[in-house]
Amino acid sequence: MKKSILLGFIALFLVGVFLFGFSSMAVAKKIRIGGIMDTTGATSDVGKDYALGMDEAFKYINEQGGVNGKKIKYTWFDYGYRIPEAITKYKLLKRLRSTAIMGWGTGDTEALSPTINKDKIPYVSASYSAHLTNPAKSRYNLFFSSDYSTNARAAITAWFDKKWPAKPDYGKRKPRFACCYMFASPYCSAPIKAIKDQAKMLGFEVGPDQDVSLFALDTKSQIMALKKFKPDLLWHGNTTMSVSATIRDAYALG
Repeated sequence: MKKSILLGFIALFLVGVFLFGFSSMAVAKKIRIGGIMDTTGATSDVGKDYALGMDEAFKYINEQGGVNGKKIKYTWFDYGYRIPEAITKYKLLKRLRSTAIMGWGTGDTEALSPTINKDKIPYVSASYSAHLTNPAKSRYNLFFSSDYSTNARAAITAWFDKKWPAKPDYGKRKPRFACCYMFASPYCSAPIKAIKDQAKMLGFEVGPDQDVSLFALDTKSQIMALKKFKPDLLWHGNTTMSVSATIRDAYALG
C-alpha cells in the first residue's frame, strides 16, 4: 500500500512539475530528476530498499510511456548519511540541471532547505520532519505522508485511548512513558518534543530518555535503566537495526 502511494505521488508530482512553470523542462527531450540516498550510512538498513524502490519507480514510469511522452533521466548518489556529502551531491545535481530532487535524511534535508527554497528546486524527501511543513520557510520541501510529530502524537493517543483502559492498573496510577532514540540524530529526535508534550497532556508520567545509537548492536545498559522506570509504553525513534537490537535485549532481560 505504501509503495503504491509513493508511486502515485511521484507520478502526480512529475505531472504537476511538467505542467506548471518549468519551461525548460517542457522543451527538454528528457526530464532530469536527481536523487540523494543513503545506501552505506547510518540509516542504510532502510535506505537501501528505499533507494532501490525509487530507482524502480522511475523505470516503471518510463516503461509506461513517461510523463506526457517524455522519459525520465534519474541520476542518484549515495551520500552515506553525511550532511556535508549531501550538500556536495545537491550542488552536483543542480549543475546537472535536475528539475527536481528526491532526498532522504532529516539532518541533510533541513540543512539544505534554505538553499532548496532559494533555488526553487522541488525536493521530495523521505524525511517527514515537522520542521519542513511551514510553507513560509520550506515551500519547495515536499513529502507524501503526515509528519513525524503528527504520527508520534497519534500513536501515543491511540495507545492511551485503546490499550491503557484494559490494563489492571488503569485508574489507579498514571501510565508511564519513555523514549529511546539517538540523541545526536536530527531524524531520531525530530518528534520527541511533540510526543512528550502529548504524553504530559494525556497525563503520562514521562521517564528518562535512553540514548541508543543508530549503529547499536547491544542495548542492555539502556534496557536495565528502563527496567528501573518500568514504562508501560516506549517510543523508539530509530531505524530497523537498532530497534531490533533493543527489542531483542528487552526480551532477553525480561
